Amino acid sequence: MTQFAVGDMAVYQGQGIGQITEIGRMQVGPATVEVYTLRLVENGTTIRIPTHKANSVGLRELIAPDEVPNIYQILREAGRKPEDKTWNRRYRAYMEKLKTGSVHEIARVLRDLYRLKTDKDLSYGERKMLDQARNLLVKELALSTRRDENEVAQELEELFAAEC
Repeated sequence: MTQFAVGDMAVYQGQGIGQITEIGRMQVGPATVEVYTLRLVENGTTIRIPTHKANSVGLRELIAPDEVPNIYQILREAGRKPEDKTWNRRYRAYMEKLKTGSVHEIARVLRDLYRLKTDKDLSYGERKMLDQARNLLVKELALSTRRDENEVAQELEELFAAEC
């Protein structure tokens, strides 16, 4: 089980990246529960997560800097053409991958949607999902490698431009 400390950055599946601002106790019905207080970077939302359920609800550490090259490798892979011809089935499949909170799955969604975009127009939902995957990946890679988000975003754009 991952233990977090105040000040740690963490990824909360389906919500985004945040900082642990407090570890405290909270009354839940008749029980007192220890909780992490997570403030999301994107919008400042505060979420309280019971420490004993952190792993099962998808709270995880940022990707380690030495794992970042593996993410770039995923982005460079050819990927598969979507098996589903209809946008709503593709959307559901990609949404399931995003909900896992896995940086590897987020990279696969970004790669596949970016490649699909070069073949055809994406639906509104797919465009929003592409933006969501890009934002999540850029934020996590930038925080993990202690680089500027704009620099990471530019690097990803160049990577995909070179592949097209």
